[in-house]
Amino acid sequence: MESTYAEEDLSTKQPTPGQKARLSRKDGDQERPGRDQAPPGKGTQAINSSTLLSFALSKEERLLKRADFLRVYERGRRIEGRFMTVFILPVERPFHRVGVTATKKAIGKAHDRNRAKRLLRETFRLSRIELAAAAKKYDWVLNARRSLLHTKLNKPLAEFQMIVSEVAKGMDLLPQSSQKDTENE
Repeated sequence: MESTYAEEDLSTKQPTPGQKARLSRKDGDQERPGRDQAPPGKGTQAINSSTLLSFALSKEERLLKRADFLRVYERGRRIEGRFMTVFILPVERPFHRVGVTATKKAIGKAHDRNRAKRLLRETFRLSRIELAAAAKKYDWVLNARRSLLHTKLNKPLAEFQMIVSEVAKGMDLLPQSSQKDTENE
């Protein structure tokens, strides 16, 4: 026995290409303009990349080679902070240089290490005025500590600016790091 259930309600005619597939109201299409009818000036604005790049640290202002990091660790002075460990070494350059590290042992996963390094680079960059006040120029190595992950930028920035002010007052106040300290890290 053949079933004829709902066969008479189905339409086999396809709509013509120009015909709208849905029913529209009298003013239904005026609620929202189509893509080509977007109001002018509401899109994205052009970014002046030269302005943004002026805030970045130049290649000369960064420690890039392993030998530079090791030299600062071995000959420099160490300052422990809550969010970072800072190693500094006076240099005969016209500007400060910075190197940033975040180890897998201290910080953990790659996305956490990347965030910690971003925070420390930004801390250094925002402290340029305080760094300019120092009579000598230094190579700085900033090692991230785990507590850096649980805070925003303002606390590490305040800590770093305090360290910079101590360094600007005089290096004699800072203890010399020992060879044993650098071997343990």
